Amino acid sequence: MGRTHNSYSFETKLAFARMVVDGGAILTDAMVAYGVVSRASAQKWCKAYREGGEEALKPKPKGRPKGSPAKQKAPMTREEELEIRVRKLEAENAYLKKLEALRAEEALRTGSRPRW
Repeated sequence: MGRTHNSYSFETKLAFARMVVDGGAILTDAMVAYGVVSRASAQKWCKAYREGGEEALKPKPKGRPKGSPAKQKAPMTREEELEIRVRKLEAENAYLKKLEALRAEEALRTGSRPRW
């Protein structure tokens, strides 16, 4: 059978760590008192509390951080939009010219008419 994942509130972690670190309680006694199953978690909370105090036990934001407002681009002007469109069309035009040249070269090699 698989184990279940227990999550503990900030208040529980803080009270637990204070009981062990500041109060001098034995780790296993505090685990029983607060219903903490994992010894590794209990040790991690105590270490974090010793090194960083209350702040170290506060929940951290999960996931990828959102982009900062400074990185967000200003809306493009009409001129910038048109420049981007021109570049795309020029690239498409160059691609089509290259395709036409390759097809013509293939037609010369095989001696058949181009099929476009």
